[in-house]
Amino acid sequence: MRIGILTGGGDCPGLNAVIRAVVRKGIGEHGDEIVGFRDGWRGVLDGDTVPMDLAAVRGILPRGGTVLGTSRTNPYAVEGGPQRVLATIERLGIEALIPIGGEDTLGVATRLAEAGVTVVGVPKTIDNDLDSTDYTFGFDTAVGVAMEAIDRLHTTGDSHHRTLVVEVMGRHAGWIALHAGMAGGANVILIPEKPFDVDGVVAHCLHRFESGYSPIVVVSEGAKPTDGDMMLSTGEKDAFGHVRLGGIGAALASLLEERTGREARAVVLGHIQRGGTPSPFDRVLATRFGLAAVDAVHDGQSGVMVALKGTDIVRVPLSAATAQLKLVPAERYAEAEVFFG
Repeated sequence: MRIGILTGGGDCPGLNAVIRAVVRKGIGEHGDEIVGFRDGWRGVLDGDTVPMDLAAVRGILPRGGTVLGTSRTNPYAVEGGPQRVLATIERLGIEALIPIGGEDTLGVATRLAEAGVTVVGVPKTIDNDLDSTDYTFGFDTAVGVAMEAIDRLHTTGDSHHRTLVVEVMGRHAGWIALHAGMAGGANVILIPEKPFDVDGVVAHCLHRFESGYSPIVVVSEGAKPTDGDMMLSTGEKDAFGHVRLGGIGAALASLLEERTGREARAVVLGHIQRGGTPSPFDRVLATRFGLAAVDAVHDGQSGVMVALKGTDIVRVPLSAATAQLKLVPAERYAEAEVFFG
């Protein structure tokens, strides 16, 4: 069987582990030919491919990023895009497609499956906000990076008697902030799902100072105050219509400095969270997803995504996985609130 594989959206630790697993199992057990599309859906639009044999995946397991490259190209936002994608698939004799990505990449995959293309998706996002799977690979690594930063910031904050505001990724879902903040012992965690009260944040910071220590505030980039809006770094939108966010950390630090009378600094982790080598958990999960995707293809499945349920890898409809985002539930946030202040 001739199988196409691509990685779309933001880069993410563990992508190469998926690619490696697909190639190793596809070639080793089924004699498949694996065709890599460069730079996500752009590669399918343009027919830009690279052969993925066993030699191509040697040594890539611990590498971050993706050897195939990635982009945020949306074929459905390009005139004649869907037709070009279908023509590429037919011309190259692609019998099945394995796209690895988040809500946008898999949203395109869902529409292609509805158009008759054999598609098995693999969930990828450091935000952990894809529905129908307990975890996505890349999330554990991102949380580990953010937690280590918070650990280090505790000591510098206490030394200088200042508030440190750590801005992490999370446009609509606060999973990274929640997990990293809890693991790192943050004094306040602010997420998009629950608009925050500025007076409450100030009170928590003052209480922390009164205890003889300095506060650490972890905030998702998409968090907003009860009487305000999300912070926009620019007015630009990507091919899927998402406005670039950023700036909440700096704005909050300035406000807290004014309201508490203590120095405050903002630390924006940005792309550091999704770069570098994947954690052991993400390497194993990504590998299992890749193996399961090949199994699904050879079982004649299409329009499905491999997913983690408990400790099992299952198959769920792509339409269900991309219908809505998986947000932080109120009860999970309540667990973190116990440690505020």
